Amino acid sequence: MSDYDIRMDPIAGTLERIDLGPLAQAADHPWFNQTLIQVGAVLVRLGVFEPGSFHWHSHEEQDEFFLVLTGHLRIELDDREPAELSAGQAFSVPAALRHRPVATEPTTVVMIEPAGVRPTGD
Repeated sequence: MSDYDIRMDPIAGTLERIDLGPLAQAADHPWFNQTLIQVGAVLVRLGVFEPGSFHWHSHEEQDEFFLVLTGHLRIELDDREPAELSAGQAFSVPAALRHRPVATEPTTVVMIEPAGVRPTGD
């Protein structure tokens, strides 16, 4: 997992502006993931992905939401057709479904998940 840089501590609180541009530009790992803020019981995170794939995984009790800001993300799913997402498109993976995000070009994504989730899966 050396190609992942997953930062779980939020960088902002309520009433604070978050500037995604400089944060995305500073990403220095092929799969960078930074928690932006906790809103109630959920985390809002920024993912900056170079072309390649994350590993197959699932979150047994938690749904996961992806919103593509730039680039293209394919979410491969067990026993289902993959979800192909371009900028401005979103998709939610239900709890317990094995999936694997694949960036086909440099891609920036906002993810929303319940607090306490293990980003690498259960």
